[in-house]
Amino acid sequence: MKANNIIQRKILLGLIALLVFASCVKDHPEEPTGTPPTISSSGVFITNEGNFQAGNATVSYYDIASGTSSEDLYAPANGTALGDVCQSMRLFNGKGYVVLNNSGKVVVVDPTTFVSTATITGFTSPRYLLPVSDNKAYITDLYGNSIAVVDLGSNSITGHIPCPGWTEELALAEGNVYVTNKSRSYVYVINTATDLLEDSIAVSHGSNSIVADTNGKLWVACTGGSGTPPALYRIDPQADSVEAVFPFPSTSDSPWRLTMNSSKDTLYYLNGDVFRMAIASAALPSSAFVAAAGRNFNAIGVEPQTGILYVADASDYVQRGTVYRYRPDGSVVNTFLAGTIPGGFVFN
Repeated sequence: MKANNIIQRKILLGLIALLVFASCVKDHPEEPTGTPPTISSSGVFITNEGNFQAGNATVSYYDIASGTSSEDLYAPANGTALGDVCQSMRLFNGKGYVVLNNSGKVVVVDPTTFVSTATITGFTSPRYLLPVSDNKAYITDLYGNSIAVVDLGSNSITGHIPCPGWTEELALAEGNVYVTNKSRSYVYVINTATDLLEDSIAVSHGSNSIVADTNGKLWVACTGGSGTPPALYRIDPQADSVEAVFPFPSTSDSPWRLTMNSSKDTLYYLNGDVFRMAIASAALPSSAFVAAAGRNFNAIGVEPQTGILYVADASDYVQRGTVYRYRPDGSVVNTFLAGTIPGGFVFN
Protein backbone atom coordinates (compact mmCIF):
# COMPACT_ATOMS: atom_id res chain seq x y z
CA MET A 1 0.00 0.00 0.00
CA LYS A 2 2.81 2.34 0.92
CA ALA A 3 4.54 1.65 -2.38
CA ASN A 4 1.33 2.39 -4.32
CA ASN A 5 0.93 5.73 -2.48
CA ILE A 6 4.49 6.72 -3.36
CA ILE A 7 3.93 5.87 -7.03
CA GLN A 8 0.66 7.80 -7.10
CA ARG A 9 2.37 10.81 -5.49
CA LYS A 10 5.17 10.74 -8.07
CA ILE A 11 2.65 10.59 -10.91
CA LEU A 12 0.73 13.53 -9.44
CA LEU A 13 3.91 15.60 -9.04
CA GLY A 14 4.93 14.73 -12.58
CA LEU A 15 1.59 15.90 -13.94
CA ILE A 16 1.84 19.15 -11.98
CA ALA A 17 5.37 19.78 -13.30
CA LEU A 18 4.21 19.07 -16.83
CA LEU A 19 1.35 21.54 -16.50
CA VAL A 20 3.66 24.22 -15.10
CA PHE A 21 6.17 23.68 -17.93
CA ALA A 22 3.40 23.82 -20.54
CA SER A 23 2.14 27.08 -19.09
CA CYS A 24 5.62 28.64 -19.28
CA VAL A 25 6.71 27.47 -22.72
CA LYS A 26 4.85 28.84 -25.74
CA ASP A 27 5.34 28.29 -29.44
CA HIS A 28 4.53 31.95 -30.05
CA PRO A 29 4.79 35.12 -27.97
CA GLU A 30 1.74 36.32 -26.09
CA GLU A 31 -0.64 38.71 -27.80
CA PRO A 32 0.40 42.30 -27.06
CA THR A 33 -1.56 44.32 -24.53
CA GLY A 34 -1.50 47.88 -23.28
CA THR A 35 -1.27 51.26 -24.96
CA PRO A 36 1.68 52.58 -27.01
CA PRO A 37 4.22 54.42 -24.83
CA THR A 38 5.28 58.00 -25.49
CA ILE A 39 8.58 58.46 -27.34
CA SER A 40 10.30 61.72 -26.48
CA SER A 41 12.73 63.79 -28.53
CA SER A 42 15.66 62.82 -26.30
CA GLY A 43 16.13 59.23 -25.33
CA VAL A 44 17.58 55.92 -26.40
CA PHE A 45 16.15 52.90 -28.19
CA ILE A 46 17.47 49.55 -26.95
CA THR A 47 17.39 46.64 -29.40
CA ASN A 48 16.63 43.39 -27.56
CA GLU A 49 17.55 40.28 -29.52
CA GLY A 50 15.14 37.94 -27.77
CA ASN A 51 15.61 34.18 -27.90
CA PHE A 52 16.36 32.45 -31.18
CA GLN A 53 13.14 31.10 -32.76
CA ALA A 54 11.02 32.38 -29.85
CA GLY A 55 9.76 35.43 -31.73
CA ASN A 56 10.21 37.62 -28.65
CA ALA A 57 12.50 40.32 -30.04
CA THR A 58 11.64 43.82 -28.87
CA VAL A 59 12.80 47.42 -28.94
CA SER A 60 12.77 49.17 -25.55
CA TYR A 61 12.97 52.90 -24.92
CA TYR A 62 14.50 54.98 -22.14
CA ASP A 63 13.41 58.60 -21.71
CA ILE A 64 16.49 60.48 -20.47
CA ALA A 65 14.61 63.48 -19.02
CA SER A 66 12.04 61.54 -17.02
CA GLY A 67 14.18 58.48 -16.29
CA THR A 68 11.34 56.16 -17.33
CA SER A 69 11.63 53.13 -19.59
CA SER A 70 9.28 51.07 -21.78
CA GLU A 71 10.03 47.41 -22.39
CA ASP A 72 8.43 47.04 -25.81
CA LEU A 73 7.52 49.81 -28.27
CA TYR A 74 6.44 47.75 -31.25
CA ALA A 75 3.72 45.39 -30.02
CA PRO A 76 1.50 48.04 -28.36
CA ALA A 77 1.80 50.30 -31.42
CA ASN A 78 1.12 47.60 -34.02
CA GLY A 79 -0.91 44.89 -32.34
CA THR A 80 1.60 42.18 -33.18
CA ALA A 81 5.07 41.03 -32.15
CA LEU A 82 8.16 42.47 -33.86
CA GLY A 83 9.79 39.19 -34.93
CA ASP A 84 12.71 36.88 -34.29
CA VAL A 85 16.13 38.19 -33.15
CA CYS A 86 16.37 41.99 -33.27
CA GLN A 87 19.92 42.47 -34.53
CA SER A 88 20.20 46.24 -34.96
CA MET A 89 18.40 49.51 -35.62
CA ARG A 90 19.21 52.66 -37.55
CA LEU A 91 17.55 56.11 -37.55
CA PHE A 92 17.68 57.91 -40.90
CA ASN A 93 15.70 60.68 -42.58
CA GLY A 94 12.87 60.55 -40.08
CA LYS A 95 12.47 56.78 -40.18
CA GLY A 96 13.57 53.89 -38.01
CA TYR A 97 14.93 50.72 -39.64
CA VAL A 98 14.79 47.66 -37.38
CA VAL A 99 16.78 44.66 -38.64
CA LEU A 100 15.35 41.25 -37.69
CA ASN A 101 18.02 38.64 -38.22
CA ASN A 102 16.22 35.31 -38.04
CA SER A 103 13.00 36.74 -39.48
CA GLY A 104 15.01 37.83 -42.53
CA LYS A 105 13.44 41.27 -42.74
CA VAL A 106 13.81 44.96 -41.98
CA VAL A 107 10.81 46.66 -40.40
CA VAL A 108 10.46 50.38 -41.15
CA VAL A 109 8.81 52.39 -38.37
CA ASP A 110 7.84 55.94 -37.53
CA PRO A 111 10.33 56.67 -34.70
CA THR A 112 7.88 58.99 -32.92
CA THR A 113 5.12 56.38 -32.64
CA PHE A 114 6.86 53.13 -33.61
CA VAL A 115 4.01 52.32 -35.96
CA SER A 116 5.24 50.19 -38.86
CA THR A 117 5.11 51.85 -42.27
CA ALA A 118 6.80 49.20 -44.43
CA THR A 119 8.68 45.89 -44.36
CA ILE A 120 11.71 45.07 -46.51
CA THR A 121 12.05 41.34 -47.23
CA GLY A 122 14.18 38.97 -49.30
CA PHE A 123 17.21 38.66 -46.99
CA THR A 124 18.87 35.47 -45.84
CA SER A 125 19.98 36.63 -42.39
CA PRO A 126 20.41 40.42 -42.24
CA ARG A 127 22.69 42.07 -39.68
CA TYR A 128 23.35 45.83 -40.05
CA LEU A 129 22.00 48.62 -42.26
CA LEU A 130 24.01 51.62 -43.44
CA PRO A 131 22.50 54.42 -45.57
CA VAL A 132 24.98 55.44 -48.28
CA SER A 133 22.77 58.13 -49.87
CA ASP A 134 19.30 59.56 -49.30
CA ASN A 135 17.75 56.72 -51.28
CA LYS A 136 20.16 53.81 -50.92
CA ALA A 137 21.41 51.58 -48.12
CA TYR A 138 23.64 48.52 -47.75
CA ILE A 139 22.68 45.63 -45.48
CA THR A 140 25.15 42.98 -44.36
CA ASP A 141 24.26 39.31 -43.95
CA LEU A 142 25.31 36.31 -41.89
CA TYR A 143 24.77 33.64 -44.54
CA GLY A 144 24.13 35.48 -47.80
CA ASN A 145 27.76 35.79 -49.00
CA SER A 146 26.70 39.20 -50.27
CA ILE A 147 25.62 42.65 -49.20
CA ALA A 148 22.12 43.70 -50.18
CA VAL A 149 21.56 47.02 -51.96
CA VAL A 150 18.25 48.51 -50.84
CA ASP A 151 16.18 51.30 -52.37
CA LEU A 152 14.90 53.31 -49.41
CA GLY A 153 12.17 54.88 -51.52
CA SER A 154 10.51 51.65 -52.62
CA ASN A 155 11.74 49.66 -49.59
CA SER A 156 12.99 46.85 -51.80
CA ILE A 157 16.23 45.04 -52.60
CA THR A 158 17.60 46.21 -55.95
CA GLY A 159 20.84 44.23 -56.08
CA HIS A 160 23.57 42.33 -54.27
CA ILE A 161 27.29 42.94 -53.88
CA PRO A 162 29.13 39.59 -53.68
CA CYS A 163 31.21 39.42 -50.50
CA PRO A 164 32.28 36.11 -48.97
CA GLY A 165 31.51 35.08 -45.42
CA TRP A 166 29.74 36.67 -42.49
CA THR A 167 29.60 40.42 -43.13
CA GLU A 168 28.95 42.56 -40.07
CA GLU A 169 29.21 46.30 -39.25
CA LEU A 170 29.90 48.99 -41.87
CA ALA A 171 31.23 52.54 -42.00
CA LEU A 172 31.15 55.22 -44.71
CA ALA A 173 34.35 57.19 -45.47
CA GLU A 174 35.84 58.91 -48.52
CA GLY A 175 32.93 57.82 -50.71
CA ASN A 176 33.49 54.16 -49.89
CA VAL A 177 31.91 51.72 -47.47
CA TYR A 178 34.19 49.64 -45.24
CA VAL A 179 32.73 46.29 -44.23
CA THR A 180 33.85 44.09 -41.35
CA ASN A 181 33.76 40.32 -41.75
CA LYS A 182 33.60 37.88 -38.82
CA SER A 183 34.64 34.85 -40.88
CA ARG A 184 37.53 36.39 -42.84
CA SER A 185 40.77 38.31 -42.15
CA TYR A 186 39.88 41.38 -44.18
CA VAL A 187 37.94 44.60 -44.12
CA TYR A 188 36.28 44.96 -47.53
CA VAL A 189 36.00 48.23 -49.46
CA ILE A 190 32.94 48.99 -51.61
CA ASN A 191 32.60 51.88 -54.06
CA THR A 192 29.19 53.41 -53.36
CA ALA A 193 28.97 54.96 -56.82
CA THR A 194 29.29 51.62 -58.61
CA ASP A 195 28.18 49.18 -55.86
CA LEU A 196 31.29 47.13 -56.55
CA LEU A 197 33.73 45.58 -54.11
CA GLU A 198 36.99 47.23 -55.13
CA ASP A 199 39.54 46.42 -52.43
CA SER A 200 40.27 44.55 -49.22
CA ILE A 201 42.47 45.47 -46.27
CA ALA A 202 44.23 42.67 -44.37
CA VAL A 203 43.48 42.65 -40.62
CA SER A 204 43.19 39.97 -37.96
CA HIS A 205 40.49 37.35 -38.32
CA GLY A 206 37.01 38.16 -37.05
CA SER A 207 36.57 41.88 -37.63
CA ASN A 208 33.23 42.73 -36.07
CA SER A 209 32.80 46.46 -35.38
CA ILE A 210 34.03 49.68 -36.96
CA VAL A 211 33.87 53.40 -36.08
CA ALA A 212 35.30 56.66 -37.44
CA ASP A 213 37.27 59.09 -35.25
CA THR A 214 37.58 62.87 -35.31
CA ASN A 215 40.58 62.65 -37.66
CA GLY A 216 38.65 60.65 -40.24
CA LYS A 217 40.45 57.42 -39.36
CA LEU A 218 38.61 54.11 -39.05
CA TRP A 219 38.99 51.84 -36.02
CA VAL A 220 38.23 48.12 -36.27
CA ALA A 221 37.92 45.48 -33.54
CA CYS A 222 38.97 41.92 -34.41
CA THR A 223 38.52 38.84 -32.22
CA GLY A 224 41.43 37.03 -33.86
CA GLY A 225 41.82 33.41 -34.92
CA SER A 226 43.26 31.48 -37.87
CA GLY A 227 46.77 32.36 -36.68
CA THR A 228 46.03 36.05 -36.13
CA PRO A 229 45.83 37.81 -32.73
CA PRO A 230 42.87 39.70 -31.28
CA ALA A 231 43.57 43.36 -32.09
CA LEU A 232 42.35 46.87 -32.68
CA TYR A 233 43.31 48.38 -36.04
CA ARG A 234 43.44 51.99 -37.20
CA ILE A 235 42.89 52.37 -40.93
CA ASP A 236 43.55 55.38 -43.15
CA PRO A 237 40.61 55.42 -45.62
CA GLN A 238 42.42 57.81 -47.96
CA ALA A 239 45.15 55.23 -48.56
CA ASP A 240 43.07 52.13 -47.75
CA SER A 241 45.87 50.90 -45.52
CA VAL A 242 46.50 50.01 -41.89
CA GLU A 243 48.47 52.68 -40.06
CA ALA A 244 48.41 51.24 -36.51
CA VAL A 245 47.81 47.86 -34.84
CA PHE A 246 47.11 47.25 -31.16
CA PRO A 247 47.35 43.48 -30.56
CA PHE A 248 45.95 41.96 -27.37
CA PRO A 249 48.25 39.88 -25.17
CA SER A 250 46.18 36.67 -25.13
CA THR A 251 44.22 34.61 -27.63
CA SER A 252 41.47 34.46 -24.99
CA ASP A 253 40.89 38.20 -25.46
CA SER A 254 37.90 38.99 -27.64
CA PRO A 255 37.31 42.70 -28.32
CA TRP A 256 33.94 43.63 -29.82
CA ARG A 257 31.12 46.22 -29.67
CA LEU A 258 33.58 48.99 -30.50
CA THR A 259 31.94 52.42 -30.16
CA MET A 260 32.93 56.08 -29.95
CA ASN A 261 31.93 59.09 -27.86
CA SER A 262 30.24 62.08 -29.54
CA SER A 263 33.48 64.06 -29.86
CA LYS A 264 35.01 61.03 -31.58
CA ASP A 265 38.22 61.11 -29.58
CA THR A 266 37.57 58.21 -27.19
CA LEU A 267 36.92 54.55 -27.92
CA TYR A 268 34.93 52.10 -25.80
CA TYR A 269 34.82 48.35 -26.35
CA LEU A 270 33.89 45.11 -24.63
CA ASN A 271 36.40 42.42 -23.74
CA GLY A 272 34.55 40.78 -20.90
CA ASP A 273 34.80 44.11 -19.04
CA VAL A 274 34.31 47.58 -20.54
CA PHE A 275 37.48 49.33 -21.68
CA ARG A 276 38.06 52.98 -22.61
CA MET A 277 40.88 54.22 -24.83
CA ALA A 278 41.78 57.66 -26.19
CA ILE A 279 42.45 57.64 -29.93
CA ALA A 280 45.82 59.30 -29.22
CA SER A 281 46.94 56.44 -26.95
CA ALA A 282 50.04 54.53 -27.93
CA ALA A 283 48.92 51.32 -26.24
CA LEU A 284 45.82 49.45 -25.15
CA PRO A 285 44.41 50.34 -21.71
CA SER A 286 45.94 48.31 -18.88
CA SER A 287 42.78 48.17 -16.77
CA ALA A 288 39.04 48.10 -17.27
CA PHE A 289 36.90 51.22 -17.14
CA VAL A 290 33.94 49.16 -15.83
CA ALA A 291 34.56 45.67 -14.48
CA ALA A 292 31.92 43.07 -15.36
CA ALA A 293 32.15 41.56 -11.86
CA GLY A 294 30.14 38.50 -12.86
CA ARG A 295 27.76 40.35 -15.15
CA ASN A 296 27.21 39.34 -18.78
CA PHE A 297 27.99 42.55 -20.69
CA ASN A 298 26.53 42.45 -24.19
CA ALA A 299 26.28 46.03 -25.50
CA ILE A 300 27.59 49.56 -24.94
CA GLY A 301 26.63 53.02 -26.12
CA VAL A 302 27.50 56.63 -25.30
CA GLU A 303 24.88 59.32 -24.70
CA PRO A 304 25.81 62.15 -27.13
CA GLN A 305 24.77 65.08 -24.94
CA THR A 306 26.50 64.05 -21.70
CA GLY A 307 29.03 61.32 -22.47
CA ILE A 308 27.20 58.97 -20.10
CA LEU A 309 28.06 55.35 -20.91
CA TYR A 310 25.28 52.77 -21.27
CA VAL A 311 26.22 49.14 -20.59
CA ALA A 312 23.77 46.27 -21.13
CA ASP A 313 23.88 43.11 -19.03
CA ALA A 314 22.19 40.19 -20.82
CA SER A 315 22.07 38.22 -17.55
CA ASP A 316 21.19 34.56 -18.27
CA TYR A 317 19.75 35.23 -21.77
CA VAL A 318 16.26 34.38 -20.46
CA GLN A 319 15.15 37.06 -18.02
CA ARG A 320 15.03 40.77 -18.87
CA GLY A 321 18.39 42.46 -19.24
CA THR A 322 19.63 45.37 -17.15
CA VAL A 323 21.12 48.62 -18.46
CA TYR A 324 23.68 50.51 -16.34
CA ARG A 325 24.45 54.20 -16.88
CA TYR A 326 27.94 55.43 -15.95
CA ARG A 327 29.30 58.96 -15.74
CA PRO A 328 32.64 59.68 -17.48
CA ASP A 329 34.33 59.35 -14.07
CA GLY A 330 33.06 55.76 -13.77
CA SER A 331 30.40 56.36 -11.12
CA VAL A 332 26.94 54.84 -11.59
CA VAL A 333 24.05 57.17 -12.46
CA ASN A 334 21.22 54.62 -12.37
CA THR A 335 19.98 51.34 -13.84
CA PHE A 336 16.84 50.24 -15.67
CA LEU A 337 15.42 47.07 -17.21
CA ALA A 338 15.29 46.44 -20.96
CA GLY A 339 14.04 43.35 -22.79
CA THR A 340 15.54 39.90 -23.31
CA ILE A 341 19.21 40.05 -24.43
CA PRO A 342 19.72 43.81 -24.97
CA GLY A 343 22.24 44.13 -27.79
CA GLY A 344 22.43 47.72 -28.98
CA PHE A 345 21.66 51.39 -28.30
CA VAL A 346 20.33 54.02 -30.71
CA PHE A 347 20.08 57.60 -29.43
CA ASN A 348 17.48 60.00 -30.85
